[in-house]
Amino acid sequence: MDFSKTMEEKYIDILKQFMESQSEQSLYAGQQFSRLALEQKIPPEEIVNLQKSAMQKLMPDLPDEVWHSYDILLEVMTAYGFAFREYQSLIDTQKEFKNEMEIASSVQETLLGTSVPTVDGLEIGAISVPAKQMNGDYFHFVHDGDHSVNVAIADVIGKGIPAALCMSMIKYAMDSLPEYRKDPSAVLGSLNRVVEQNVDDSMFITMFYGMYELKKHILHFASAGHEPGFFYSERLGEFLDLEARGLLLGVDKGASYKRYEQQVEIGDMIILMSDGVTECRTDEGFIERETLISFINNYITLPPQEIVNKIFRDLEKLQHFQLRDDFTLIIMKRTK
Repeated sequence: MDFSKTMEEKYIDILKQFMESQSEQSLYAGQQFSRLALEQKIPPEEIVNLQKSAMQKLMPDLPDEVWHSYDILLEVMTAYGFAFREYQSLIDTQKEFKNEMEIASSVQETLLGTSVPTVDGLEIGAISVPAKQMNGDYFHFVHDGDHSVNVAIADVIGKGIPAALCMSMIKYAMDSLPEYRKDPSAVLGSLNRVVEQNVDDSMFITMFYGMYELKKHILHFASAGHEPGFFYSERLGEFLDLEARGLLLGVDKGASYKRYEQQVEIGDMIILMSDGVTECRTDEGFIERETLISFINNYITLPPQEIVNKIFRDLEKLQHFQLRDDFTLIIMKRTK
């Protein structure tokens, strides 16, 4: 017995039971049949044909007008069926795309994964949360023994899989330039040439690169158009902007990047972020940098990892738990 014949007999049996009892059980059987029909991708017009065929067998003496009404219903549902099949095709495509995005996100996490180093006298907290599945932000640490901790934070102007692929290229370009790691300006200069030669003209990257000297406690840094960070002075009890000027990566292959320095005392903090932090959009608009400073001040006595976690939760709540941009926040605090 072929499948269509089996479906027809099932439907006749369900319809007969309902006509005899109008019971909840027969209605439930109808719901189960509907799920089966959807699984088998049976179009709506075929359901109408099943109804007409079943009624011809169960009530063959119905007036001609009733059978004519099925004909017009069949015409209506045929047009509906075309839209239904198109909808099913879109659902299947969406599921396929979702699976591909999940795989791409997993690969991105593997390729760009970095660990926060444990350093005597320097506490580090970091959080990076994508607004969607793929993260257009990137951060990376390199701990060069007793000499330094290097930190990079970047943001691709562009989202999705192209941004993720671009970040992967940046990560491996950085890994291939170990001799430059101690000079932030040289790092950005080298990466700028890589981006300019290999990335589409419509895609640019902002980046902050810093090298923290563990013995002298000096932060050497340079920026390629990245969101300015903060420097918190424990002695002054004030937040200062970590201003650094530089052209975005990929705009001009001949661009050069100035190197800046900041002395770090015990209790001082270096606060780095992507624009998804400062451009947190609320009902009243973007938050001000002063607002962000007030959030940090609320948790200033906590360890850096707790600070970044709590700030993320606070800003997520302000946005009604819907991130509009990728969120990355890093805090480095000298403890001794």
